[in-house]
Amino acid sequence: MDDDSINAIVAEIKPLLIGRAPGKSFQLAPLSMAIDFGLREPALLLLSVEPSLPRIHLIKRRVRDLEKQSAPLGQFPLFLRKELSGTTLRTVQKDTKDRIVRFRFVGTDELGREKERTLVAQLTGRSANLFLLDEKGVISHRARSTRNVRTACGSGRLISGQEIGELYRPPSTLGSARPSNKDRVLIETIQSGNFSSASEAADAYFASFLSEQAFDAKASAARSSLRKKISRQQKLLHELQKDLATHADAEQHKHIGDLLLANLGTARREGNRVKLIDYFAEDAPTIEIEVDEQLTLPEEASRRFENYSRSKRALRQINSRLAATHAELNNLKSQERTLEELIERRDEAALDSLLVPPVSSPFGRGWVRVRSLAGGSQPESISGASAGKSKRIPGTRRYISSEGFEVLVGRAARDNDHLTFKVAKPNDLWLHAADYGGSHVVIRNPTRKDIPHRTIIEAAQLAAHFSQARKDPKVDVHYTQRKFISKPKGAKPGLVRMNRFKNITVEPGEKLERL
Repeated sequence: MDDDSINAIVAEIKPLLIGRAPGKSFQLAPLSMAIDFGLREPALLLLSVEPSLPRIHLIKRRVRDLEKQSAPLGQFPLFLRKELSGTTLRTVQKDTKDRIVRFRFVGTDELGREKERTLVAQLTGRSANLFLLDEKGVISHRARSTRNVRTACGSGRLISGQEIGELYRPPSTLGSARPSNKDRVLIETIQSGNFSSASEAADAYFASFLSEQAFDAKASAARSSLRKKISRQQKLLHELQKDLATHADAEQHKHIGDLLLANLGTARREGNRVKLIDYFAEDAPTIEIEVDEQLTLPEEASRRFENYSRSKRALRQINSRLAATHAELNNLKSQERTLEELIERRDEAALDSLLVPPVSSPFGRGWVRVRSLAGGSQPESISGASAGKSKRIPGTRRYISSEGFEVLVGRAARDNDHLTFKVAKPNDLWLHAADYGGSHVVIRNPTRKDIPHRTIIEAAQLAAHFSQARKDPKVDVHYTQRKFISKPKGAKPGLVRMNRFKNITVEPGEKLERL
């Protein structure tokens, strides 16, 4: 939000909220909450400090609907509820030079003493945050850890006045940002006159924006997934074509075997070279071939016939797989064309239905190049004993840590739920980026051994990488055993409660090789 939009919202909510006491709070997302001030119309104050979309405005929602959609309150809303108990809102003020709104509450504590608290909504992009200040302006709590927030000028220094126990100071290097195209559309929507209030306009705009953003993310993921599948099939096709060329001379093995038997009485042998008369060629020329010094000529002929039989079998198998690979590649390219059509007309329902059936080869994960049959090897599928040791789990990325521990990373919200509550065992280690949306990560621990710290770091880097904080230089990651994770009743897919956890700070990265 830009200055003009924030000013319009503040001008609207001032007369509506001042003099009212904060009531029930709702956790809509890790960094988004709504507070009920008991307005006559069912409207609540939305405060969101998601770095990509910080915003503040009233939302018209029924409390019972919010109760179904909300997650259990996090630490900041719980602390806020406690500290604002017994207070009323006295002032709402926007800082002149910053996208910062201050809500000053005054009341009495349990002993009847006067208390003053200020809720600061800092709507400044990457450094967006909610702070609760005491009567001296000292930070007592904040919604986001500020450890990873750097100055906008790129100096890499931590912003002062943003940590608990410090006197609050705005991130002065940021100031009032130049309005983006998104901000201009928002203020135009507010000023259009098509809505009864600035909040109604903002709510409609952000709902539409988030819907478009979700569709674009889904479309991008679908496009990327299909392209990866097409690339895998193209690589498989290339390998199969190389194998086909390798075994294209199957008839030559039979020809040499026949000549060896026909020349048993006339062949001239010197070490691993033997001269034969080619009775099957015009003018019956003398040719020289290489043989195994350890074998007699009849044994060499038998080896050649065996290679001929193996090559013929390999060619049948390779041709069968070539046909299947061509068919699947054509199917995937057809799906890609359909996907682009759906994206162009922004048909979300059709996009969802297209993504349901997984595309898989009838021959498993793939085909390994057939080794040269001169050495007696036979073609073999990837899906052999080694693949059977670790079953693929739909909706997950799979890695092996440097110490040999299997690490699984969920893809979407429902995949996260499945990974955490269906796949993970009680003693597996569970990780998630702190205060950000992201993938659930599980370190499997079937032997119940102590998981090495290096493996925890590697898994934490994945949790940070597959989160909304992936572009931050440092990210806090919570981790705990799976048995300390629970699912609140009625919570959205992917939302969980941690009964206890530890914290580790890492650089985001996908440093392990994906399997």
